[in-house]
Amino acid sequence: MKRRSLPVATAFAATAALLLTACGGGDDKSQDNDKIAGADTESSPAATAPSGAASDAADRPEITLPKGVKDVFEKWETGDAAKDAVLSDAARAQTAMNHAITQGKTDTPGLTFYYEGKALTTSVKWVQKWLDAGITYTGTTRYFNPKVELFDEKSAGVSFCADETKAYNKDRKTGKVDKAPATDDSYVLYNTRLEKTEQGVWQTTDGTSVRGSETCVQ
Repeated sequence: MKRRSLPVATAFAATAALLLTACGGGDDKSQDNDKIAGADTESSPAATAPSGAASDAADRPEITLPKGVKDVFEKWETGDAAKDAVLSDAARAQTAMNHAITQGKTDTPGLTFYYEGKALTTSVKWVQKWLDAGITYTGTTRYFNPKVELFDEKSAGVSFCADETKAYNKDRKTGKVDKAPATDDSYVLYNTRLEKTEQGVWQTTDGTSVRGSETCVQ
């Protein structure tokens, strides 16, 4: 899912209806021509997940990234309450993944709360790759250009870009930070499928990722 020098994770299986789908997916080189509308990054970013979601009864886990690690979500709200609820949980899923990586755990409450099915299985394996490699990361990941499509009342797709140019691998034991130069591979296109639980949570259930996507490279 993240960071340039890490081993490539196995791709999620694409779901037929998906225009989109997300985290931990296969970092395939991009030859994509399906351009998402250009990202406008002029607005003030949000440092945490968007607020347009949680008018549900779910007991959501508190997720706090460690000092020096930040997720920025730019223009992550549409003004449509239903779509914003989906986007908000898609953002929380990304932060839950990053939290699991920085904590060095594959069973954090956030990971098991916001991922289900194939997405959870692949996400756990992805976090384990970080542990096996003996690294975590530090810095800022910027998420931009989100698109959301409601398939029906309980299923949706979200696509978005990630900018990892200011996020760096960090040796878990020594704390040494690897500030390798950014490349096109520092940009990732995510396509995710989400399904709504009885408690009102939009869980990520499947997805793909394309590292170096022309859609996202700026």
